[in-house]
Amino acid sequence: MSTKLKVTVIASSLAILLFTIVGEFVHVRANSNDGAYRQLSVYSEVLSRIRLEYVEEPNIAGVTDGALHGLLESLDANSSYLSPEEYKHYKTMKSGGKADIGAAVSKRFGYAAVVAIIPGGPAEKAGIENSDIIESIEGKSTHDMSLAEIHSMLSGEVGSTLNVAVVRPRHAEPQKIVITRDVVVIPPVSEKMLADNVGYIQVDAFPEGKSQEIADKIRDLQRQGAKKLVLDLRNSASGLESEGVATANLFLDHGTITYLQGQRYPREAFNADPAKDITKVPVAVLVNRGTAGPAEIVASAILENARGDVVGDKTFGDGSKTKLFEMPDNSALILSVAKYYTPGGKAIQDTAVTPNVLVADSTADDDGGLPDEDQPATPDEKKDAKPKNQTDDQLNKALEVLKNREAKG
Repeated sequence: MSTKLKVTVIASSLAILLFTIVGEFVHVRANSNDGAYRQLSVYSEVLSRIRLEYVEEPNIAGVTDGALHGLLESLDANSSYLSPEEYKHYKTMKSGGKADIGAAVSKRFGYAAVVAIIPGGPAEKAGIENSDIIESIEGKSTHDMSLAEIHSMLSGEVGSTLNVAVVRPRHAEPQKIVITRDVVVIPPVSEKMLADNVGYIQVDAFPEGKSQEIADKIRDLQRQGAKKLVLDLRNSASGLESEGVATANLFLDHGTITYLQGQRYPREAFNADPAKDITKVPVAVLVNRGTAGPAEIVASAILENARGDVVGDKTFGDGSKTKLFEMPDNSALILSVAKYYTPGGKAIQDTAVTPNVLVADSTADDDGGLPDEDQPATPDEKKDAKPKNQTDDQLNKALEVLKNREAKG
């Protein structure tokens, strides 16, 4: 690489970094700038030392690209830097009509983590399980990818295959799994009557229109004589926050459901509309570590408005509003500009939702009954491999809690 080209690359890299770090600071008080400018000076010095002193001629463009990825990821899991090539692929995958694997994926411990899978989707069919860590996608470590890049790589054409390496407890080596992408269909809301006039509703995700579907199921169960309700939001981790707000409103006739707020994003409160409240019966909400996003809005709203009990494990913790910024070199930044808060003022993304009735998930440490480390079990094999005496401790506890509650109104 010629000296002139090196200087050009370094100058461009620093310009991008300068835009990222300093751009937001030009509108705030001067005495808050010292830390940002000092860090920029340190970065410039480090870059200079790498260029002049490293054991071999460095790939400065690659170094800067990695620095920008790390800078954004250090903010939170939902903030990402996309290089020009990554952004081009990202836009293609976001154009609509693409297939997916049917799993909510975030980042934990620096790698892609499966928060929850959609029942019947490609991921489940391939043997992917909740809480799996995806070490690599198509041979590339997810540790080196932003969350946005991970999501774009999981998408593709219907029928195309995806090679991943999955890390699980009690398995020494990553397991190689092939997933066939498909159009993911969210299962309908399921409902049934349990003993003692308790209605049970299970929600796997919150796509558009799901709150209305839930409302219909509540009305149907009440017509069947339900005097109490269990709302099962375990492993419900994807969908629209607006659907979570609308679902919480079905149980609330007053109070704050959630609110959005950020450094430059004025507080936007979502309050219960009494006209949309459809039931007064006692309710218990089931959650676990696979509960995230819209489902966490529902759980926290019901809990912190003292409308019902939340039973199970602490949830995953995911809830922010993001904004995309295109850069002059055709790269892009995705930044969290606001977070969703519980009615009591806790950022869901930072603190998650802790149930008022804690019950460990009896299936959380089950390895799914895999016959060996190389061949993932089918859903039927995993079902058959579970202990025959396994009980749903969380559901049983929710039913016990409901027995101590009297119907309102």
